[in-house]
Amino acid sequence: MTTAAMTTARTTAARRVGALALALIMVQLVVRAVLVIWGNFYWDDLILMGRASTYPIPSWDFLGYSHDGHFMPAAFLVAGLTTALAPVQWWLPALTLVVLQAVASLAVWRMIRILAPRAGGWALAALCFYLFVPMTVSAYVWWAAGLNTLPMQAAMAVVVGNAVALVRDRPDPVRSRRLLIGAVAAFVVGLLFFEKSLFILPVAFVAAVLALRSRSSARWDDEADYRSSPLSQAFLRARPLWLILGGVFVVWAAVFLATSTATAGVHSIGQTAHLVWRSINNAIVPSFTGGPWVWERWTPSPPMGFPSVWMIVLGWVVLAAAIAITVRRRRGVALIWFFALLYAVAAQIPVMWNRSSGNTALELAQTMRYLPDTALVLAIALALIAAAPSIGAHTAGPSQPDRRMAVAAAVAGVAFLVSAVTATMSFGQSWRDDPTGDYLRTARASLASMDGKTMFDQPVPLEVLLPVAYPNNMISHVFGRLRERPGFGKVTDELKVLNPEGRLVAGAVSPVRTFEPSRGSCAKPGIDDLTRLPLSGPLIDWQWTVGFSYCADRAGTVELRLEGGDPVEVPVRSGLHAAYVQLDGHGTELRIRPVTPGLRLHTGDGRVGAPVMAEAAP
Repeated sequence: MTTAAMTTARTTAARRVGALALALIMVQLVVRAVLVIWGNFYWDDLILMGRASTYPIPSWDFLGYSHDGHFMPAAFLVAGLTTALAPVQWWLPALTLVVLQAVASLAVWRMIRILAPRAGGWALAALCFYLFVPMTVSAYVWWAAGLNTLPMQAAMAVVVGNAVALVRDRPDPVRSRRLLIGAVAAFVVGLLFFEKSLFILPVAFVAAVLALRSRSSARWDDEADYRSSPLSQAFLRARPLWLILGGVFVVWAAVFLATSTATAGVHSIGQTAHLVWRSINNAIVPSFTGGPWVWERWTPSPPMGFPSVWMIVLGWVVLAAAIAITVRRRRGVALIWFFALLYAVAAQIPVMWNRSSGNTALELAQTMRYLPDTALVLAIALALIAAAPSIGAHTAGPSQPDRRMAVAAAVAGVAFLVSAVTATMSFGQSWRDDPTGDYLRTARASLASMDGKTMFDQPVPLEVLLPVAYPNNMISHVFGRLRERPGFGKVTDELKVLNPEGRLVAGAVSPVRTFEPSRGSCAKPGIDDLTRLPLSGPLIDWQWTVGFSYCADRAGTVELRLEGGDPVEVPVRSGLHAAYVQLDGHGTELRIRPVTPGLRLHTGDGRVGAPVMAEAAP
């Protein structure tokens, strides 16, 4: 075959591989689109929405907030803009997830083609692993987590690809400058979304060193370059890149440590070790077989994977076999596996340390939401292995053993793909079993019917968001950006509340304490100055809701207060009506005083307690 014919054949093969890669990415995006269609907002999503409803989006109070120990201004910015454009509507967050996944998948394929330019089918295998392994699913469908991890994945792919191209291909100055700028920009963007993107720098440097260890994919320009180690070559060939990335790393780490609350709380070394082992044995290892197939959800927790024992055992067998076969057949692979598995373990330690305490359930590690970057690092390892030279390449005999290996790998790849999609769909079914979406849709319509009126604030149901998220679990925060909604205040003449399904129902005040009618009557109101209404018992210092009927001889304003609390002015109307007021304070009496000159009123039986559904009130 002539050189021209060989070139044409290689070009055709590369186009076929590229077309297959794009087809795999499209399949992944279809599967991921189905997942977000099944999904909805969950937990931290509501906290992001609540803060976007409370603070100006461009403010540091919003963008620089340390959310659960994370420093992620760009993620907050996207969440804030999304909330402002389509408040409490899932379609736009879902679209952001699909778009970010498309960007990440394309970046990963570009990286794989740089790492293994002639690997063909083996490069597709590395891509397939990244696209469909269940380790990436849990953090994808959860909007708040996806805003962290998807930009990090895209950034890691860009930085690793550019770094390897710089140190291995020795590009011309113009391309070198583009690769340098692109890598730095991607690193900064990744950090803006997720502080864990700091891991990108060591991953990129190690990948560059490992890529240079293969003599067949390095260019030796002179004898001195030939004798220098891959470590020194990797640094010297891309010294401006490493110095700039190192400077950004140090500055960003300092900012993170100064703003983050990640290390707050009680931690346990023993619990950290248990969580890391559970993450490896019950999450990472079964992923090598495309598992787990079984997911369980204990609302309000996210789904947790429960792989069968046989799947865990098979996962260890697959990993051991892959290591043994590749180490025997390709040069330098042992070190690639070492660093990949080292990352898989080491990357879990700080995360699990921050989550460790005596009360942390080990099932936390089985949610897999901390593993997307591990999946990508393993894909990088597979690409580097695919590019590594064969140990017996110069004495290769008949090609039949290689064809058998290719057929076996193809069968294993199809089995993995089927298993992984099965696990993904199983996760999706578990993920959609959540009351949050239905509650938000119903509540949004209910609040729109109260547009222009006043409601008391109340927490969302426990199944949607627990009180530990206060004040972001209050409806004034979750629904604060809605254009059609009631005002949230401390005084209303019509008490309405949302029931656990989000429907608007009549409200009442629970009778924690009661008080008797005031002196006089509707015909002859007795309150014309400060009056103290004794309660049936003492109140602790809290926010209390007071409900009572009254009749006033004219329209005006009265003032109510509890001991130790600020007074609240309440508008009253002439005639017989009801009023509901929220007061802070404590004590054994309710104080009421007309503010409007000449106003007189009479109050009937009253209650002091909390807003509840009328049908549930005694």
